[in-house]
Amino acid sequence: MHATSIIANLKVDDLDSAKAFYTDYLGLRTEEFSLGWVARYVSPDAAAAKVQLVTGDATAPEDSVISVHTDDVRGAYDEARERGYEIVHPLTTEEWGVTRFFVRAPDGTVINVVSHRD
Repeated sequence: MHATSIIANLKVDDLDSAKAFYTDYLGLRTEEFSLGWVARYVSPDAAAAKVQLVTGDATAPEDSVISVHTDDVRGAYDEARERGYEIVHPLTTEEWGVTRFFVRAPDGTVINVVSHRD
């Protein structure tokens, strides 16, 4: 797999109350998207500074701690299965336009592997 970016997924109880800290204090002013249960904020002058706030995943049985973006999500899925890694959430094209799956790392960490194009 070739990761094109990795974004931390921070568990929060309420997006609106958490947003102020990350936007006002840390300066992540640009909201790239918000689905009500997940929102991504980035620095307006350096797109590399990003964080996603997640109240709970809308379709997966567990929450992930990072999102790994890749240009070949199907290949990454096949490789994870070949290596015998646990698939927590199957390869799915979600209604908001991404294709993704969740895999459990050997240490137990749940990772969202995602592509915005398929």
